[in-house]
Amino acid sequence: MKKHIRKHRRMSGITMVESLVALVVISVGMLGIAGMYLASLQAGRSANLRVQAINLASDMADHIRANANGAKYYKATASDKGESKDCATKSCLAEDLAKNDIFVWKHQISEALPANANGQLKFTDNARPTPDVCEVLVTWREPGADVDSTYKAVVEL
Repeated sequence: MKKHIRKHRRMSGITMVESLVALVVISVGMLGIAGMYLASLQAGRSANLRVQAINLASDMADHIRANANGAKYYKATASDKGESKDCATKSCLAEDLAKNDIFVWKHQISEALPANANGQLKFTDNARPTPDVCEVLVTWREPGADVDSTYKAVVEL
């Protein structure tokens, strides 16, 4: 005796409701992945800008240390541009070298960081034996941010 098993037509395949539910679940997952991807892009951009600011501040700190006799001339507000001097082919005084360093540094800031970025230098002449201090400050605002980001390096001479 053979038993015949009949398939009911209602039991074959998936229903429209099942397929729509699966589509919604997959869509929500894909939106989550896209959100995480965008967040990682923003974090990468932020990290890159921070590295640029650190490099620029460290570079200026090295220039100040190299021109220790002219350290008192390393003063600049956010709007100062410095002066271009030809110290590569001519002999420059410590003051001229400081002005040229500020000019080059400000130009590098405008190229490496967003348009609203600026750099400031503040020199403090302390009485001996306390060392003189020069503060190097780089400020920028990341696209889409409401507050400025700042990196500060301190050079003791």
